[in-house]
Amino acid sequence: MSDLKRGISRRRVIKTGMAGILATGVSPLIISKGAWAQEFCNNPEVTGKAVFGFNVPLTGPYTEEGLDSLNGYQLAVKHINGEGDGGILKTLKPLALEGNGVLGKKIEFVTGDTQTNTDVARDGARRMIERDGAVVVTGSVTSGEAIAQQALCQEMGVIYMSGLTHSNDTTGKDKRRYGFRHFFNAYQSGVAIAPFLAAEYGNERRAYHLTADYTWGWTQEESIKNATEALGWETVNAVRTPLGAGDYSQFLTPVLNSGADVLILNHYGLDMVNSLPQAVQFGLRDRQVNGKQFEIVVPMFSELMAVGAGEAVRGIIGTSNWQWGLEDEGTKAFTTSYGSEYGVPPSQAAHTSYVQAILYADAVQRAGTFYPPEVIRALEGFEFDGAGNGPTLYRDADHQCFKEVLVVRGNENPTSNFDVLNVIGQTSREEVIYDPSIFGGELGPYEPNQC
Repeated sequence: MSDLKRGISRRRVIKTGMAGILATGVSPLIISKGAWAQEFCNNPEVTGKAVFGFNVPLTGPYTEEGLDSLNGYQLAVKHINGEGDGGILKTLKPLALEGNGVLGKKIEFVTGDTQTNTDVARDGARRMIERDGAVVVTGSVTSGEAIAQQALCQEMGVIYMSGLTHSNDTTGKDKRRYGFRHFFNAYQSGVAIAPFLAAEYGNERRAYHLTADYTWGWTQEESIKNATEALGWETVNAVRTPLGAGDYSQFLTPVLNSGADVLILNHYGLDMVNSLPQAVQFGLRDRQVNGKQFEIVVPMFSELMAVGAGEAVRGIIGTSNWQWGLEDEGTKAFTTSYGSEYGVPPSQAAHTSYVQAILYADAVQRAGTFYPPEVIRALEGFEFDGAGNGPTLYRDADHQCFKEVLVVRGNENPTSNFDVLNVIGQTSREEVIYDPSIFGGELGPYEPNQC
């Protein structure tokens, strides 16, 4: 819809609403910005409160990331409401938030445990909207959780700011107008990591994939296969493993006689914390195959996974969305705030969640209303800096975030439990941008349903 048509539509709603008020003989309310849109789900102007819903896995195989995500969300609420040192509110540009809440309202929040389960995540998001009055829902650590909540929020007319979700599908075939992602995706990981794999391991390799059997693993495997085969690598086999398998011996044994000289672990969270050390214990990194040293690659890393995997992570190459040791002003501001609050450096889970909450609140402030279509328009095509990873774009075509992608390696000589990953490359925003049509999907309408 053009800006002119949107303006006409708004004036018609205002005019109709005023006529109805005058017909009753009741004195009209003062019309303020956003007054055309009083009928939407959990409107804070009607309920009297602005509630954020934080829905993350507090149990299950991705618990560590979920707990850190919740820490990030809670710190964001403090900063939005004017408590603490302000974090990235001191570095984010442009910025509409003033550190006194959002549109004159202090933010409240409710929490839920997705149990790292898609159905539980969807049900939890529904409860937050219907029972707790959440005006926005955010949080996930698996792409299955994210896609399920995003679809529900589209149906109910509530914006969803996803947490950790790396599947191409989230902003691809399953994208939604009401969903936004700050995390990078599997395609971007493939683009970023491929040159480093070629430089380290050469162009003639035979790869064996073990892949978590859900939407993230599928698209991760596809993206890494495409990237490595473009280098000249051969894919020997790709085997799906159940989420939370624990014991990977039955999957690792066939690798030994496969003729592969690289094992690619498309695992995340506790799955990777289990599978990587087990692969090392199998002696894979000590083997010579095809005249080459056998290597292991974990295409998507986090600090929490690296800590959990212990010594097995040393020298392993992967990609990451963000890292607390970056030298930009936004990273330093957030790391200082988080460290003061919790006594440890933040993970990428904490950072992603924190930024998602801040960006939603700032979009509301810029739009001058909580009305979802106007907040969505404030986020679409939004460019900003000062949150970490350099200048960032929220693309309007698919709501995917574009910023630098980090290539990391497990630290060979860590000095502490937090000194586990070294950044060995920063792939520019321009290098990881792609045509949004390659993954399909439709965003859907702006106008909300009534929850």
